[in-house]
Amino acid sequence: MRSWPAADSRRRTAARERAELLALRQGIRYRRFFVALLGVIIAVSAVVVLLGTVGLFAETRSRPLTPDEQNQYKQEEIARRWQAWPATGVFPEEVKYLGLDRAQQYARRIGIAPETDCGKAADASVAGVLQSHGCVTMLRATYMDQTASFVFTVGVAVLKDEASRISAGEELTQDDRVGVLPVAFPGTVSERFGPDQRQRTGWVGAGPYLVFSTGGYADGRTRAAIPPEEILHSELWPAAKSIGNQIAYFLADPPKVPPCTQGNVC
Repeated sequence: MRSWPAADSRRRTAARERAELLALRQGIRYRRFFVALLGVIIAVSAVVVLLGTVGLFAETRSRPLTPDEQNQYKQEEIARRWQAWPATGVFPEEVKYLGLDRAQQYARRIGIAPETDCGKAADASVAGVLQSHGCVTMLRATYMDQTASFVFTVGVAVLKDEASRISAGEELTQDDRVGVLPVAFPGTVSERFGPDQRQRTGWVGAGPYLVFSTGGYADGRTRAAIPPEEILHSELWPAAKSIGNQIAYFLADPPKVPPCTQGNVC
């Protein structure tokens, strides 16, 4: 029997509609899957951002400093003072010391020398030890006592850290004839103060610093010209040590530590 054109056309139309419906249903399934996947990605991203925000807040919010953090703060503050302070802060204009009968007196600063290499500011045996332990620089200033009879040079050797300073101190000689080289300022009472005029030398450790001190007579007398008993009983050396100790104290005096990571409020 011959198919009528109208009936054949209806079948083709129905088949086309079924195919379109099938494609539409498949597209809807793909779309649902895509939307679900996108929702999961958005949800995971939101959780990650939230956790990151919470972690950042917890990390940056102000909180009390731990004991280790407090100690680190002190060490870092002390270690940067030689740079952070002006030269007149490291070497004050006046430094008190104890004179005869333990009377309090004041040494006055004559001048501050330019910053110099550790190897050029100390005797060879001392300079070798300083350099082997990573000495950064040497700061020096010269003082005179209240009567202008004595002159003193104080040298601050800056080490990398406190551990280096301790190691260097353990190797330094106990010979009181060597140490920091004096700094003389022409036209002042210190102009005749040189290595031969040093009566004694010494040092004290403070933080990452080795603070050297040496003293001599303003009239230029050499160590060889002074009887040993006079050196031992002179006011000169106690004054020199006292001045060096005062400057070491200024440099290593523990700073006030803020209680919190962002100041005084936690």
